[in-house]
Amino acid sequence: MSVNRCVYLLSRSHIRYRVCASTAAVTNNTTLHPTRRTFEKLSSRHSNSNSSSRPLDTSLFVPLTVKSDEGGDGPVGEELTQPLDKSELLKVLNRFYKRKEMQKLAADQGLDARLFHQAFVSFRKYVLEMNSLNADFHIILSDICCGAGHIDDIFPYFMRHAKQIFPMLDCMDDLRKISDLRVPANWYPEARAIQRKIVFHAGPTNSGKTYHAIQRFLAAKSGVYCGPLKLLAHEIYEKSNDAGVPCDLVTGEERIFVYPEGRLSGHIASTIEMCSVTTPYEVAVIDEIQMIKDPARGWAWTRALLGLCAEEIHVCGEAAAVDFVTELMYTTGEEVEVHNYKRLTPFSVSNHAVESLDNLKPGDCIVCFSKNDIYSISRQIEVRGLECAVIYGSLPPGTKLAQAKKFNDPDDPCKILVATDAVGMGLNLSIRRIIFNSLVKPSVNEKGEKELDTISTSQALQIAGRAGRFSSVFKEGEVTTMQRDDLPVLKEILGKPVDPIETAGLHPTAEQIEIFAYHLPQATLSNLIDIFVSLAQVDGLYFVCNIDDFKFLADMIQHIPLNLRTRYVFCTAPINKKQAFVCTSFLKFARQFSRDEPLTFNWVCRHVNWPLVPPKNIKDLVHLEAVHDVLDLYLWLSYRFMDMFPDANLIRDIQKELDGIIQVGVRNITWLIRATEDQCASAENTASIGLAVLDTPPLRRGRGTKNQRKDPRATDSSLSSRLVRDGLLTKELLQQLQREWVREQSQRGDDSNSANKGKKK
Repeated sequence: MSVNRCVYLLSRSHIRYRVCASTAAVTNNTTLHPTRRTFEKLSSRHSNSNSSSRPLDTSLFVPLTVKSDEGGDGPVGEELTQPLDKSELLKVLNRFYKRKEMQKLAADQGLDARLFHQAFVSFRKYVLEMNSLNADFHIILSDICCGAGHIDDIFPYFMRHAKQIFPMLDCMDDLRKISDLRVPANWYPEARAIQRKIVFHAGPTNSGKTYHAIQRFLAAKSGVYCGPLKLLAHEIYEKSNDAGVPCDLVTGEERIFVYPEGRLSGHIASTIEMCSVTTPYEVAVIDEIQMIKDPARGWAWTRALLGLCAEEIHVCGEAAAVDFVTELMYTTGEEVEVHNYKRLTPFSVSNHAVESLDNLKPGDCIVCFSKNDIYSISRQIEVRGLECAVIYGSLPPGTKLAQAKKFNDPDDPCKILVATDAVGMGLNLSIRRIIFNSLVKPSVNEKGEKELDTISTSQALQIAGRAGRFSSVFKEGEVTTMQRDDLPVLKEILGKPVDPIETAGLHPTAEQIEIFAYHLPQATLSNLIDIFVSLAQVDGLYFVCNIDDFKFLADMIQHIPLNLRTRYVFCTAPINKKQAFVCTSFLKFARQFSRDEPLTFNWVCRHVNWPLVPPKNIKDLVHLEAVHDVLDLYLWLSYRFMDMFPDANLIRDIQKELDGIIQVGVRNITWLIRATEDQCASAENTASIGLAVLDTPPLRRGRGTKNQRKDPRATDSSLSSRLVRDGLLTKELLQQLQREWVREQSQRGDDSNSANKGKKK
């Protein structure tokens, strides 16, 4: 399909939307009965978004290079006039640059001050270095230098050059149309072709809202469940099949089909990003709808809500999202039916903080927002003779389930859980009391900036609601803090109403980027995304999701020769960019792919040094988790490029084996922490002794050894200890320093002996 035809269809879709919106308004007057407040709010959002467009960030425009020796008509211009004086020509060009009228004309053509300056610098360089200019341009410049022409006559040639180095200036209108995201509902014609019924199950955690939606899912002839986590999708997959309803599992890294011949079941449990918006269903369930505002993943909930082709859409989530979903569905002319639920079991906020780990009781869950805090607290609990389970986000799903089973088992001596906010959803846990170790959590805002913020009311309720769940042995839940000063802050947070959701996330599709790239063939993928977001127009109901992770991967593989669609798919891979080994593996996968060499099982085994052994310390455990992520990446890519990643089944087998190895490490995590501490202590002691010796004056080394051993510099407050503790010095570097110092002292001793012998002689 040609680009012009794509743009034409996009414009036609906007016209179609206007007609549909008008029809919907008539229908709503008779069936939906929207309030005047909703209508006025919606109208104001649309008018505001259309009237005030964001200024274009022209710093994203990268100028192309125009070679000075290309073009020109030879010496024709010189033959008709005379050779140009370069010094006089420079003065003319600088006068042209300073004219306000030229800057204004350029601004009308899309060149702001930044682009005008960049274009002029390139234009001046081009004119001065060109061996021969076009005859007509040469004649005009000659006339201006001789006083027979006007300096403004340069402008057409300047603009021609500007459009050569900034090709987007010629197609800005087309680019704006392609990046127009104001009517995302029209991206899903199958959904717009049917009248869907939206049922919102609203309530807090442990209120039974998802249960009622799943009951309708199981009773339907066909259905799809869309959840935020693989664990939740797996839970619905098992629950459905246990109930006698054949159900397939579809996640980014895994496909499980009930029928061995590969025939699809009528029901599918999937992660939200993997749901199909073209397959018709009777019932669809969208879980945790409040995540539609998530800065990174919100686009997936928007896509599911607007695009799922189902007769009934059952939405589950916080009551704070009801008004927004109703408002969003008003733009599609669809009715929303709200079912409100209350919590099945009560939970209360304690009047006393825990303050000490000595006050822990069976069924306690300590929630931390840092993995280091988890390590530290686990070690302190073990010192007190207690066992604890550990759950955090980077653990494999199998390990999380194993730790949850250990904690839930009434016959297991493990009665304490230490976890991150990963316990907020996806795991069924018998928790009596939630203890917040801290109320400050690192986060990333919509601009991709890292922040340390106090947790929101929504986050606090999501975590606190895990205490005293309906299906657990504890019928009442309790919430408190570890520190006394945090308790009044927690009460204040939980006492506030949840902030209403006001916007939904969007993300540019591969098709939109491909059309964009047609107009800007020289731009990198990262630059294309930047320009797209800068030009994107969204109305007040939406925002463009954070794309920093996408750009990070795009920049990482920019030098690798891949076609645009393949490059785009690679950059949407869900990887943890904080893990150096995962990023290195991603780069190697892309390089091997570009060579058209399949990534075989043996190749992957060599890369990850399989087989692996149980971890001996925390560093080993973290590396094993990274290897598990690399195998996840392979499986994710194998469903997009089956020919190039052919050994998915073998990789899945070793991944399950690796999951077992990690489970062994996590079961012995306190031992690993202790081993890590011993290694650090050994390194610190070695560093202390080594640097103390290094710092000792040479003339005193012979005597006073006892006093030197008692030197305070060899204690934990020494420089060496601080260097090791801060990670600025390693054991290996210290040993190297010691060897060099010994050699240096030995050499000094030899030189001194030689000098003494000379004196005696």
